[in-house]
Amino acid sequence: MTLESLEEYRPSETEPFMNERQREYFRKKLHAWKEDILKESRETLQHLQDENQNHPDLADRASSETDRAIELRARDRQRKLISKIDAALQRIEDGSYGFCEETGEPISLKRLDARPIATLSIEAQERHERRERVYRDD
Repeated sequence: MTLESLEEYRPSETEPFMNERQREYFRKKLHAWKEDILKESRETLQHLQDENQNHPDLADRASSETDRAIELRARDRQRKLISKIDAALQRIEDGSYGFCEETGEPISLKRLDARPIATLSIEAQERHERRERVYRDD
């Protein structure tokens, strides 16, 4: 299942919220996203293994180490993203997917389509971000 094959159907506000067709759409979208991330990770691991050579030049070695650190940080972010995708898939299974964790109200389909791992409605997310800014240590 690729993201391109998801183009055939778009969830609509005119149908019942989180009906079986919408749940299946988001399930496929999340699985395709996860597969893309895993494929990238495999490619990165292969690249890092191929790149695992000793550079005689100090500048080349430093550059290689910097690139490696950046790649590993990106992989760590993607690992966290996969756990969020898995959590979203679990919410689809338990019937709580698409509903705001804070208010219980439906999250807009546009937001879910853009960010299928969203757990808060736009309004709740904005409140959360405002609280973070107020309480953040500068």
